Amino acid sequence: MGKAGTDGGKWSFWRGVPRWARVCTVFGVVLMLLSGAVLVGYEALLSRYEGAVGKGDLFGDQAAGAQERKSNIKGPLNILLVGIDPRNPTTPPLADSIMILHVPAGMDRGYLFSLPRDLRVEIPKFPKANYPGGTDKLNAAMSYGSRVPGQNPDAARGFELLAKTVQQVTGIQRFDAGAIINFTGFKKIVDAMGGVDMYIERDVRSEHRKPDGTMRQLRPGGGGYLGPQAEYKKGNAHLNGWQALDYVRQRYPKNGVPDADYGRQRHQQQFIKAMVNQAFSADVVTNPVKLDKVIRAAGRSLIFNGRGNSVVDFALALKGIRSDSIETIKLPGGGIGTGSAYKGERLLPAAQDFFTAIRTEQVDAFMLEHPDFKQKNS
Repeated sequence: MGKAGTDGGKWSFWRGVPRWARVCTVFGVVLMLLSGAVLVGYEALLSRYEGAVGKGDLFGDQAAGAQERKSNIKGPLNILLVGIDPRNPTTPPLADSIMILHVPAGMDRGYLFSLPRDLRVEIPKFPKANYPGGTDKLNAAMSYGSRVPGQNPDAARGFELLAKTVQQVTGIQRFDAGAIINFTGFKKIVDAMGGVDMYIERDVRSEHRKPDGTMRQLRPGGGGYLGPQAEYKKGNAHLNGWQALDYVRQRYPKNGVPDADYGRQRHQQQFIKAMVNQAFSADVVTNPVKLDKVIRAAGRSLIFNGRGNSVVDFALALKGIRSDSIETIKLPGGGIGTGSAYKGERLLPAAQDFFTAIRTEQVDAFMLEHPDFKQKNS
């Protein structure tokens, strides 16, 4: 493995990194709060870390006065996680990744699935941003909702319209919590964690990075890259931030991923499990300096809204969840049109059956009858 590259020069750390992988990785970091809650205790976490996590009116509750705190958190729960990578404060943000964590009533396991950012949907009317409603890709809902006349875009307001749109798509009547994950501080999060231990299922070569983590040279005239490639050998490996993200973004057969995007999705799912395992490892949770550094770095990249409950409240409520109790789901879908006629993605009817199972608390039974929804490992 090459050593971690620097952030010098003009290239962005995030250039080419898959949106799905970014959110999955930070999702694993957010779960570290659970391990911290177990070892440090509620009061210590509340005073030490609660202030590090950004807060926002993600569901429009504050304007409606709906800030009533629950005495405890009970399942089933649906939590909406959205990743954004804002270019500048004046550009309306797009929802780069949209993920939902469904936690059944037992509160001891979870089902994690993502909605395609290019999903063709009906976005409802949103007077707060003077948006009349219309048909577009799902990620655009956040952009339309974030617009504030005469001011910079408001990501929290954009989240509100996106949440309404996702509720319309899935039939989920209410989200119990939500988070916006800003990728700006991501590298510090992964490095603070000390990297990730994961199993590499086959030899893979990087399309974009050299062994030292710097970007490969673009081929003159286009058509790919030149120069040596970072390599990821089959077997157990310890990956730092740029290596882990680079590995899960590879999708070309020429680079060692014969099943293309399906292989990339599988690697991303494996990465989630590895991140959660690392979050609960003794190396992190018994090291106060490392735990403090990681959670504070995560807090600076996160805006959370628990509908009256804090991120620590949710950490305690979900403390029984571990990586082996998170089932990652692959929703069936396909493209609408091809080439220049491509209009976006659509979900197949079976996905609506899955959403019905969520609403009726029948996911366990549904998964027994539809094992093909499970994201498979190689």
